[in-house]
Amino acid sequence: MEIQKVHKEAVWQLRHEVMWPERELDYVKLDDDDDGVHYGLFDGERLVSAVSLFIDGKEAQFRKFATRTEQQGQGYGSRLLQHVLDEAERTGVNRIYCNARSYKAAFYKKFGLAEVPGTAFTKGGKEYIIMEKHFGSAGDRNRKEP
Repeated sequence: MEIQKVHKEAVWQLRHEVMWPERELDYVKLDDDDDGVHYGLFDGERLVSAVSLFIDGKEAQFRKFATRTEQQGQGYGSRLLQHVLDEAERTGVNRIYCNARSYKAAFYKKFGLAEVPGTAFTKGGKEYIIMEKHFGSAGDRNRKEP
């Protein structure tokens, strides 16, 4: 397995196949894709998982995180997500967040992300919640007292 930066066009097809196969390809393209850093995890030559990272000052958002359906649950997405979280922290952001599909919240919690109360919403018929993680001293806010 290898993680590398990829061009936006490389992630569009995977986003489409995994996230919104019932929609047209343009639905998964973001207006600000040119501003993001796109990461892909490859198994040999095959793109297995992809995510896009958008940094704005001291905040970052990861978007359009997708892993091939037949390869979910095998650690590919976990490895890629940890890589992106590490990259965001290395760049000096204080907070990273995502719009997580509600049924995936438990997955993101394993990486230290917490649900932001009152942020649930629906888009395209799917339920989402905003989840976040703070780095540095602000990270202490995500830790629970014993």
